[in-house]
Amino acid sequence: MSLKNKINSAKLPKHIAIIMDGNGRWAKQKGAERIYGHENGVKAVRDTVEAAAEIGIEYLTLYAFSTENWNRPKDEVVALMQLLVHTIHAETPTLNKNNIRLQAIGDLKSLPGNCYDELMEAMEATKNNTRTTLVLALSYSSRWEIIEAVKNIALKVEQKTILSSDISEDLFTSHLCTANMPEPELMIRTSGEHRISNFLLWQLAYAELYFTDKFWPDFTKDDFYEAIIDYQNRERRFGKTSEQLIS
Repeated sequence: MSLKNKINSAKLPKHIAIIMDGNGRWAKQKGAERIYGHENGVKAVRDTVEAAAEIGIEYLTLYAFSTENWNRPKDEVVALMQLLVHTIHAETPTLNKNNIRLQAIGDLKSLPGNCYDELMEAMEATKNNTRTTLVLALSYSSRWEIIEAVKNIALKVEQKTILSSDISEDLFTSHLCTANMPEPELMIRTSGEHRISNFLLWQLAYAELYFTDKFWPDFTKDDFYEAIIDYQNRERRFGKTSEQLIS
């Protein structure tokens, strides 16, 4: 039986988040520049998005570029932005063909103009698609997101449109980039690193974490299915005991 057929379609996570790590180290192992790893990582993105759509995952969020990544060597950042523009432009027809909606979270206005414009055009072109929502986290960090949410809430208190007593988990969540999305139930990270690197800190509070030693360019559909099967074999208690879940 294939790994795909072992997945229980009744227990699928609605939202999966992925830290796509290891492109640079993958390239280094092959004696190539880091951008070569990023270029080859595009196939893993394509395969993973296709796999998610095929089995019925509603939301797939990919950590594509963090705010900290701006500190990388300028040549790498420029090459990454060019690759992003090219990939979004090239993949938009495929997203539409497969009924996949593109969204993005992060400090999008900090992106280069051509990258921002291409992203907005692709989001507009795919906005009516309903099969799966692909979310790119671009120029994103969770601390930035949380601070922005706090600023927006503080401003509303200052303007007296809300009271400080109105502040709750639900209100705070409604001011995050992911306000209209379910929280991720599964977070996957490639490359053998065991940390979440400033990614969806609030949203991952009860997510199951799955780590694989594979570098992102080597990540396949079967690796994605394997992570989901592992998730489905876990007991999600949300603070309760196993006995409470049974009763």
